Amino acid sequence: MFLRYTISGAVLLLGAWLKGAQFPSREHAWRTALYGVVTIGIGTGCLAFAEQWIPSGLAALIVSVQPFWMTGIEALRGERLHPGAFRGMLVGLAGVVFLIARSLAGTSSTIKPADLLGGFLLLQFGGAMWSLGSSYQRTLPTRAHPFVSGGVQQLATGVAFAIPAFFGIDHAVWNFKGIAAVSYLAAFGGVVGYSAYIFSLDRLPVALVSIYTYINPLVAVVLGYWFYREPFGWREAVAVIIIFIGVAMVKRASPGVKKAESVAVSPAE
Repeated sequence: MFLRYTISGAVLLLGAWLKGAQFPSREHAWRTALYGVVTIGIGTGCLAFAEQWIPSGLAALIVSVQPFWMTGIEALRGERLHPGAFRGMLVGLAGVVFLIARSLAGTSSTIKPADLLGGFLLLQFGGAMWSLGSSYQRTLPTRAHPFVSGGVQQLATGVAFAIPAFFGIDHAVWNFKGIAAVSYLAAFGGVVGYSAYIFSLDRLPVALVSIYTYINPLVAVVLGYWFYREPFGWREAVAVIIIFIGVAMVKRASPGVKKAESVAVSPAE
């Protein structure tokens, strides 16, 4: 977390400075940094810790309920929650319960029930924080380029993780695979991936942007099975279908999606 976001944040800000992009005021820079620590510091940090307990594919499936958190946060901030969205949340929750029920009952030999429950709760907290930070960042009235905002958020997250990273340095493995993994995360997860997310968040409604969670679980499950032979059977497949039906119901009932073709929410305006 410290290395990947310090590198990606510094690269983005250096590139933006060389291109002459507009930077935020001091007040907006501090607020953007705070939202970054909440969004990717806590949100992605919870995911990083949870994946020490549960497979990455399972973690991605659980994270796919994040749109429910986004919809809920928006409702708490004044957006009306429609009955259809609530029904969709219940369907998605049923999918998650179906996914983890066997392991919680102790009938699965691949994942310890305590690890699964701890990972699930940690991921829900991370999803709530990701949604909260994203919601506040979207409404921040700054004229800074979205890539600059993304760079500030990532650099702030890297700095926030500097102290815990220092205390955990004895556990780091400095080999080619470790360095390549951090470099990949910095380049594609930070410079490319998160920049695309923050750019979309600047131009589109939160409900529409959150659709990216449809794709992430599929990619993670396939890669997890392909490279590490992580378990994926009929239960996981059925859970994917149920969760995605629930998310689709939430999106269908979301006024942001219905207005997406004619309304683009931009905090820079």
